[in-house]
Amino acid sequence: MKASAFLLGGSLLLALGACDTTRQQTEGTSQSTAETVTSPTMAAMEKNGIRLTPFDDSPKYPEAQLRLKTPPSGSTSPSGAVAFDYDLTNFVLTKMSSGMTGNEMAVSEKGQHIHNIVDNQPYTAHYTTEFTKNIADGQHVVLSFLSRSYHESLKHRGAYDLRIVNVGSAPVQPLNADLSAPHMFYSRPKDTYSGNDTKKVMLDFYLVNTTLSPEGNKVRATINGSEFMLSEWLPYTMEGLPMGQNTVKLELVDNNGNLIPGPFNSVTRTFTLQP
Repeated sequence: MKASAFLLGGSLLLALGACDTTRQQTEGTSQSTAETVTSPTMAAMEKNGIRLTPFDDSPKYPEAQLRLKTPPSGSTSPSGAVAFDYDLTNFVLTKMSSGMTGNEMAVSEKGQHIHNIVDNQPYTAHYTTEFTKNIADGQHVVLSFLSRSYHESLKHRGAYDLRIVNVGSAPVQPLNADLSAPHMFYSRPKDTYSGNDTKKVMLDFYLVNTTLSPEGNKVRATINGSEFMLSEWLPYTMEGLPMGQNTVKLELVDNNGNLIPGPFNSVTRTFTLQP
């Protein structure tokens, strides 16, 4: 495939392209869909009263597969509500997920679902494999991935789909994939948390074409001004956050702390805690 660039939010960005998820293979397909538990190797970190703790006691569903059928790669959808249709195997939407740590945090009462992210904007959650979503005219990067009921992403290759979606009748410049480039997408926290959900708030993000390690790439998480370097791709609980508005900035960086080029590798979000 050819590489190209495109304008997003007024800046020239590296374009992601249609990811042919038919090539995706589940990691660990010899395992059953039962829960597989491993212990995170990175200890909790604490700065300025904020405690960040990795956890890894969630069900893994290694055989779960997600593939976007509609809109197909290279097609153009009419303006307005875009129809999405997924193939889904070995994963049950609307089921409540097990996992002790995860269920200590905010949980969707509707159960397991699909996160649909357009141009790294806040995701929309969907509990069926077919739905419509209003998307502005133009060319967009769409990431979809499977989520547990407490919004933690499934992180093996078969659990996500990444592609370009064209919307509207106006001519658009074709975009092609740089499938070797590393990318990071923001997932949680999001919106407003109240009551017991404010005690532990999950931090979760999605990586494509990269891994994290103490000697390699990392995610720099700056929470209310306090910086944490994350060297494992895991969900994290945040504790000690104040009531009111909180800010999280995530950056995908190399081993020297330099931002890795990419349209979504630096993102800042706010969320709110209330009694």
